[in-house]
Amino acid sequence: MHTYKRHRPEQTLLYQLVEQYYPDFLEYLSHQGKTLPLHVDKEFAEFLKCGRFEHGFLRVVCDDCKHEKLVAFSCKRRGFCPICGARRMAESAKLLVDDVLNGYPIRQWVLSLPIPLRLLLARYPKELSKVMQIIHRTISTDIIHRTGYLKKQAKTGAVTYIQRFGSALNLIIHFHMLFLEGVITEERGQTKFKLVKAPSHSDMEQIVDNISHRIAAYLEKAGLIQRDMDNAFLDFPMDDENSLLPLQAASVSYRIAWGQIWAKKYLPYNPCPPKTNNTTDN
Repeated sequence: MHTYKRHRPEQTLLYQLVEQYYPDFLEYLSHQGKTLPLHVDKEFAEFLKCGRFEHGFLRVVCDDCKHEKLVAFSCKRRGFCPICGARRMAESAKLLVDDVLNGYPIRQWVLSLPIPLRLLLARYPKELSKVMQIIHRTISTDIIHRTGYLKKQAKTGAVTYIQRFGSALNLIIHFHMLFLEGVITEERGQTKFKLVKAPSHSDMEQIVDNISHRIAAYLEKAGLIQRDMDNAFLDFPMDDENSLLPLQAASVSYRIAWGQIWAKKYLPYNPCPPKTNNTTDN
């Protein structure tokens, strides 16, 4: 039996920080003649309404005991709302375990990008899907070849989630991928699954090398980077109209984006347990 417990966002630190400082941040941008993109502003506005009765609610009645509860509307956003994000994460995990992965052996692959590419793909989000396709094709091809098949003879599968920020809310675009640990073939009308051995260190080095070269080639062809023999240069406009770009540049380098300590380096840390003077003789 589950007991409903009302979420009180106004009591959380994240909500209090956004509620207090977000208006100041908008005023700061306004003084510079800038505004946030509509989708960003809507994300914050909906977050501040999430779980608050004054912004709408449902009255729920138990059919048996006739007890009533008021349930506030949620924002259902995909940005940084911890409640709605956790609910969607739980629903997605259940779907994967119950219906998608279906008991097949799975290997998780996590791939991050160099800092300049994180900023570039944040600036051009449509290119992110192209980069993800390159990564997916490269890993899939490697898995198929390591099982002794050609791409036309076998298939593998993957579920990929793009994460855009780290534990310090810094911009760090990276990919969490769940790949089948093998391939599926069809022989005489029947499908079979063949397990593949774990990739070796040299296999991983080759995969990373292939991915990096293919991404660089694609971005160069798209006109987003320029390469010479020794270096690669990002090539995207630094226009004054774009209010997100300087914020993203500060975030990707752990720097304060605005205010009195603008550009100061922010160093996230993990607290360590206090040292003790107790010693044990062996």
